[in-house]
Amino acid sequence: MAQRNLRDLFIDTLQDIYHAENQIIESLPLMAKAATNPELKRGFEQHLKQTEQQYKRLEQVFQAIGEKAKSKTCEAMEGLVEEASDWMGEKAEPNVMDAGLICHAQKVEHYEIATYGCLVTWAKQLDLSDDAVSLLQQTLAEEKQTDEKLTTMAENIINAKAAAGA
Repeated sequence: MAQRNLRDLFIDTLQDIYHAENQIIESLPLMAKAATNPELKRGFEQHLKQTEQQYKRLEQVFQAIGEKAKSKTCEAMEGLVEEASDWMGEKAEPNVMDAGLICHAQKVEHYEIATYGCLVTWAKQLDLSDDAVSLLQQTLAEEKQTDEKLTTMAENIINAKAAAGA
């Protein structure tokens, strides 16, 4: 898609994150399975449900701006998912595996936070519907909350256990 103006860039980025969310939906069950800490496993399972809602929310954003929901290959997320998959194939000690899973999950969250932050800003600048802005803001808030939960879990539980086994 030629990005002639900010609306074109907005739509292109929306299509990119739409594809990215689908990749996350496919990878979260694998991360939950690889996690050994029950709280981390539950966190991945809960985030899967949340991500499925975020994917549906993106469809609502497309509708709110009068565009057909369509995805564009998100090469960045493909790389992040592949990197996480490679990590899950390692023979790491369980707590180290969990620490690595958190690291990979946070890389994904940071990509999403950056993308949704841009989309919210651009949607406001383009004076798009309040519904579109609100839906994107809701997802951005959820991504930030998930990142905070991962940080807390890493700092208070996982990293200490991983370090003790080193």
